[in-house]
Amino acid sequence: MQKALTGVRVLDFSHLLQGPFATQLLGDMGADIIKIERAGKGDMFRSLTFFNRWVGGSESPSFLAWNRNKRSIAVNLKSPRIHQIVMDMATRADVVVQNFRPGVLERLGYGYEDFQAVNERIIYCSGSGYGESGPYVDRPGQDMLIQGLSGVSAATGRADQPPVPLGAGIADQIGAMNMVYAILSALYYREKTGKGQKIEVNLLAGMLAHLGQEFVSVLNLGIDFERPKSGIGHPGMDAPFGIYETRDGRFVSIAMSPYAHLVRTLGAEELLAYDDPQVLFDQRDEVWEKINAVTKTFDCDPLLEKLLAADIWTAEVKDFRRAAADPQVAHMGMIQSYGHPLAGDVQVVGPAVTMSETPPAIDRPAPMIGEHGREILAEFGVGREEIAALEAAGDITVQEAPKDRAVSA
Repeated sequence: MQKALTGVRVLDFSHLLQGPFATQLLGDMGADIIKIERAGKGDMFRSLTFFNRWVGGSESPSFLAWNRNKRSIAVNLKSPRIHQIVMDMATRADVVVQNFRPGVLERLGYGYEDFQAVNERIIYCSGSGYGESGPYVDRPGQDMLIQGLSGVSAATGRADQPPVPLGAGIADQIGAMNMVYAILSALYYREKTGKGQKIEVNLLAGMLAHLGQEFVSVLNLGIDFERPKSGIGHPGMDAPFGIYETRDGRFVSIAMSPYAHLVRTLGAEELLAYDDPQVLFDQRDEVWEKINAVTKTFDCDPLLEKLLAADIWTAEVKDFRRAAADPQVAHMGMIQSYGHPLAGDVQVVGPAVTMSETPPAIDRPAPMIGEHGREILAEFGVGREEIAALEAAGDITVQEAPKDRAVSA
C-alpha cells in the first residue's frame, strides 16, 4: 500500500535527536530519507548510549531509536566534489533538514541560499537550540539546558528538593514535531504556489509554546507557581491531583476526580473535612499525606479496580518495561521490531499515527554508516570508478552488512 509521502525526497543532514526524529517520522510516512552523515564516524548518536551498553555489542540504542526508514551516505562535506554531488542531488530533492549550530553548514556551502540557487522549490528546515540570531546564538542548545531555561524544570519536583529535569528528551522531541508540522505545511503551500521556503525551528521556542497554559496563568494572574512538598502532580493544582504509593511498593496517579467521591470510595470519610476548593489548594500537602496514608493500605491492583469501578480518574505509574507490557500498548501494537545486520532483532516503539489509506510502517532498519552510499551515488549518476575513487580518498565511507547477516525490516 502506498504511503502518504511516497515520492517526497529528503536530504537529511541532521544528527542526535531533534532532526533525526523528525526525518524518521517523515520516513515512516513514506518519504525517501537520504541521511547524509560524516565520513568515518557518522551521526554523533552512534557513539552515545545509556548504561554503557550497546545493542548487539556495537550499536547505539539512541541511534537505532531515531533512524529507521532511512538510507545512509557518509561523506566529507568539505570535499569540493562531494559538494557538487550534493547540489546535484538537491535538484531532485524536496526537503533539506539540518540541526547544526547556526552558521556551520552555511560556511561549508550548504545553506538555504546554496540549495535555493539550484532548486527554487526546495524546502529547507533548520533546527537549533535558540534560533539563528540573538544573545544565545552561539550557545550549545541541549535538551536539559532548554528544560531549565523554559521554566519546566523549576515547575517539576518537590519544594524541598532542587528542580527536576524530565526523564526524557522532551525539548528535542517537541522540536522534532514542530519540524514535521512546518515541513508538511510548506509542502502543502508549495503544491498550491510552486514556491519553496526556509523554515527555522528552535528548541527554546518549542518548549515555551508547549508551556502555554503555565505562561498565560503566571503572566496574567500575577501569581508564581510554587512546587508542593508532596506528590501533587502540578505546581498549580490542588489535592488530590498527584501520585500515591500502594502497600506493595507500586504507585498510582489520581487526576481531576471529585474530592468527596474519591475519599468516600477510599472509605476515608473523615477526610471530608478538607472538602473546600481553597482548602484543597492551601493545605494540599497535608491532604496528599493523608490520602497517601490511605492508599498505602491497599495493594495496587485492588486499589485500581476499586477506583476505576467508581469512575475515578486513575492509572498505575509504570516503569518502561512494565509500560511496554501493558495490555493497551500491546493492543495498539506499539512495540514492534526490525532486523539489523549488527544489532540483531531490535525492539522499537512503532509509529503513533493510524491512517486508513496510507498507513505508516517500518520498512528499513536504522542504517549502518554510509551503508547505501554506493546505491545513492549511482542513482544520481556517479559512476563506479568515481565511487571507488571517492572511497579511496576517504571522501565517502561505506560500512557493509556482513554477507551472512543481511536483513530487512
